[in-house]
Amino acid sequence: MWSHAQAFWLREPGLGEIRPVPLDEPGPGDVFVRTVHTAISRGTETLVFRGGVPTSQYAAMRAPFQEGDFPGPIKYGYLNVGIVEHGPTALRGRTVFCLYPHQTAYVVPAQAVFLVPDDVPPERAVLAGTLETAVNALWDAAPLVGDRITVVGAGMVGCAVAGLVARFPGVSVALVDIDVSRAEVAAALGVDFTLPADAADGRDLVVHTSATSAGLQRSLDLLAPEGTVIDLSWYGDTEVSLSLGGSFHSGRLGIRASQVGTVSGARRGRRSAADRLALALDLLRDPAFDALISGVSRFDELPDVMTRLADGSLPALCHLISYRTG
Repeated sequence: MWSHAQAFWLREPGLGEIRPVPLDEPGPGDVFVRTVHTAISRGTETLVFRGGVPTSQYAAMRAPFQEGDFPGPIKYGYLNVGIVEHGPTALRGRTVFCLYPHQTAYVVPAQAVFLVPDDVPPERAVLAGTLETAVNALWDAAPLVGDRITVVGAGMVGCAVAGLVARFPGVSVALVDIDVSRAEVAAALGVDFTLPADAADGRDLVVHTSATSAGLQRSLDLLAPEGTVIDLSWYGDTEVSLSLGGSFHSGRLGIRASQVGTVSGARRGRRSAADRLALALDLLRDPAFDALISGVSRFDELPDVMTRLADGSLPALCHLISYRTG
């Protein structure tokens, strides 16, 4: 039962496949997990699928349980929810989240999995890694009560940030995107939606997640004097162009990167990465985040799904992969 599993591998940029993979026998400190759902982190995973990770970032972009090396062959992914079938008594039979790739079953150390709260359905729990990124970004951004905040880019991370920051007392939150269909998601999260041209300026804080030059430029344009853009975008090998001859200098504007690979410096001395992920799972008790799930496919369809996500023919926010049979 534990000897083999099936996994999604990127054989080479643009070409994915399902492969059989051997599994180690679980040791006394390990768990055997049967996957129920994974999710595709669209921005990062399609960039990996296209072979867009710069050589200089190969080490920084490694996923926790990645196998192989960029640009391929590689097994990559990190949004996995499953059920523990073997392991410590406290975990056996429980639903857990793990930063593991797309694979039908796997063996990992017990400390690598995180219990999913009983009132968080597995389909929503796949968003834990995305909420963790949003938590880290808000630790970096440090929004204040009553702030006027704009999130530019209504992808998975942008929507997660907007949904979390909307809980701050007295804040005004606008979600900006070129895709008008994101207005429905914004409404579910309790935030306003605008197209880039209609977005209000004079914002205290702008969080940018669109991974485009136009999005970053618009983010700067929306800031109040002395304001800062918190940029969560992963641009890969794409060059970014900005016009800094306007208010950037006179307004003393700032751009600051936020990245989930390390805990925000604002909390690093008091919170671990495990604390951050546990917090993300707790925050997913809110059913509003169900709005981020935009579609579902079977595991055996994953090679085709990744191709369609990468070329834009499959529109998606968070695309769910189901491992259920029957």
